[in-house]
Order: sequence, then C-alpha cells, then structure tokens
Amino acid sequence: MTETLAKPLPIVVQYSKLRVTVTVGPDSGAVRELVSNPLRVGSSSDNDLALTDSTVSRRHCSIEPLPSGVRIRDEGSTNGTFIGHLRVYDVVVGGTVQVRVGDSVLTIEPLAEVVAREQATAERFCDLLGRSARMRELFADLARIAPTDVTVLIEGETGTGKELVAESVHAASERRDGPFIVFDCSAVAPTLAESELFGHERGAFTGASGTRPGVFEQADGGSIFLDELGELPKDLQPKLLRVLERREVRRLGGQRTLPVDVRLIAATNRNLQAEVARGNFREDLYFRLAAAHVHVPPLRDRTEDLPLLVEHFLSRAKPPRQLTDIPPTVWNMFTAHRWPGNVRELSNAVQRFIVTPERVFANPWATTAPGDSRPLGRGADSRPPTEAPNVQPLRVARREASEAFERSYLEQILARTGGNVTRAAAIAEVSRQMVQKLMRRHGID
Repeated sequence: MTETLAKPLPIVVQYSKLRVTVTVGPDSGAVRELVSNPLRVGSSSDNDLALTDSTVSRRHCSIEPLPSGVRIRDEGSTNGTFIGHLRVYDVVVGGTVQVRVGDSVLTIEPLAEVVAREQATAERFCDLLGRSARMRELFADLARIAPTDVTVLIEGETGTGKELVAESVHAASERRDGPFIVFDCSAVAPTLAESELFGHERGAFTGASGTRPGVFEQADGGSIFLDELGELPKDLQPKLLRVLERREVRRLGGQRTLPVDVRLIAATNRNLQAEVARGNFREDLYFRLAAAHVHVPPLRDRTEDLPLLVEHFLSRAKPPRQLTDIPPTVWNMFTAHRWPGNVRELSNAVQRFIVTPERVFANPWATTAPGDSRPLGRGADSRPPTEAPNVQPLRVARREASEAFERSYLEQILARTGGNVTRAAAIAEVSRQMVQKLMRRHGID
C-alpha cells in the first residue's frame, strides 16, 4: 500500500491597497496607488513618484505595503524622512500617516480594497534562490507565467538577477528544449542593432558579404531574451512591435518575410512607464511587452535571503566553504551593507572573501587599526574604544563605504583592461553605458 503524499498548500497573504498623495509641496495633488511592490520616492525621474522639490534627494525613501502595515524606509537622503517630529530610517506603521520628505508632505492611507498575493512554499525556482516574502511571491508568479507563451517584462535594478529570471522562465516552459538566445540592447551600436535582431541579406550594407540570420531566427522554437530593453533605439521599436504582432521578420535588405516561433522575454533596469511618459518608449510596445510583468526586488529589500545566497556562493568555491567559515566581523559588514550592486556585488564580495579575506570591501568601515587582529563587535574585549572622535552615523558610513567600493572596483577593472570600457563592462557584466555612467559619477577619466 503506497502512501499518498500531501501537496503543500500555497500561502496566501492579504495586502491593503495604499494611496499615496502629495498634500504639501510643488507636486501637490500627485497621487500613486500601490499594492505589494515598494513605491520609490525621489527627485530622479526614474522613481515611481518623482518630485520636483529641490530639497528631496534623488533616492529619498521607499514606501512598501506589508500585511502588518506600511514600511517606510529612508534611502540615505540628505534632509531626512520625518513622521511628525521624528526622523525615521526604517519603520512599520499602521493606519493613515503623513510623511515629510524635504519640504513636501506625503499622505499615506490604506484603502478598503484588499489584494491577495500567493507565496510559493519552496525557497527555489529553477536556479533562483530566496526565502523572503518578496522572492516567494515572485516564485509563485513565475510558476504561473512560465508554462504559458505570454511575453514577459522583467524590471529590476542592475545586478538583481534579471537574466537568471529569464533563464528560469525558459527552463520551466514547454520551450525548454529549444534555444535560449540572449541579446543585450546596450552592447550593440544602434546602426547594427537592426541587423543583429532581424538579420541581413548579402549586400544589404557595406561589409555584408553574406546572408546572416538575426537573433529572432536563431531563437526559432525557443525563447529570446532582450536585455536592457530600455536602450533599444526608438526607430527600432515599431519594427519590434511588428515582429511581436505578426510573428515574422524581414531581414535587412530582404524582400520576403520569414515566420518565427519565439517567446520574447525582456528586461530593463529603467522604469519603462516613466520612459513612456517622457516619450522615450512607445506606449503600444510597452503594453505588448508587459503582458506578464514581474519585478525583481533589490537585495536591500530582502536581506533575510543573505544567509541562503552566501551559503550558495560559498558552496561553489574550490574547495567548497560553509557559512560557518564567515567570521562575525565580515558577517556584520554583510548585514549592514546596502548592496547597491545587489546579488552580483554580493557574489563578488564572497569571492573576494575566499581569496583575500582581509579585503572583503574596498574600504570597510572597520575601526581596527592596521595590524590589529582583534575582531569587530563581540570578542575577547568587547569594551567600546576609548578614542572614537571620527565615528560617523551609520547611514553616512554605509554610503561612503559603498561609494568607495564602487570607485575602487571600477578603477581595478579599468586598470586590468587598460582603460577599455567595453572590456571592463564585459568583466563587470554590466552595460557599457553603465560603466561610463559610473566613471562620470566618480570623476574617472
């Protein structure tokens, strides 16, 4: 007699829909509604709520619905985030609340509408790992999306693992035995993008000595992953829309159309809705791509996944390491760090710990003197240091350490490539534009 295995029941979490209204400030009257994903607030145009208030930082704060209330978190702003007279850094509140950012005031109120979100019970979806609520909600969404042929748009910051999400969707789909072709829209010159996507015939342009199929033809029967879709030249957007609607391509210089059977998965680190509003991205293409829309949370929003991820990266070392090999001093830095480079930065930090454990971060905020081997935090002598004249607030130390690491890392890869930006971008696994942006930010010529 065989025993019937009980199928684990899905976890369903109830979220109250939130309305965020700007009640004081130059953007008074602006309204945003959110369900489960955080709302990013700041003066940069790629925020979910972009404010024109000059006293608001580029990345000021985030507002996140939780089953137990609303989480309000300062993102390292200059002028702070306040509830009443209290400056808050990370707090969960209930009911209607007013939040002051710079000279603006946001009123956050829960609505009567309640939305149910399903969370997966497993801590893995294909090669994706996570035990946080945000990741298990993502896993549940992907489990429903993958078996279909619907077009998928993946949004998330650089380094969050968007390509791994795309690979997992393909691996869990009926097309798993077909090709999975990756095309980075930011890595190809605009003049060559059309040829790379749709192919070309012999003589179509100078240097076209033969016929070449594009990535859509190469992906026939499988999936195509368009990374950094926000960088796609605007003149190619209607042509991409035509391919998605008609399921056929015409090579550059060709006279006939060729049918293609592909599933499109696209990713971007930009806010495409904001790009649509600015006229940089076609609205009809956005809605065609966002038939299924998922957001990969940044690592700072799912720090409870750190042990699982670090253990995974350690297990890939030769010889494999264990989580217990991480000393408390390093673990304290891991949990305090903001991880602007997300999971990719964490992977690099773990590799650096394995090779050079004394240099996990380029400029750690350790208070030990050179040559002093005493651990930070609890140890044989856990008394506070007698001299600490330059101790900074934690948020300032975090920001400066992140910036120092970013600059040091950039200088190292540029030195390794002799200043070749394209090769440096390939090593860092980011776009060339991202490397150039970081160079401008840190004043590197």
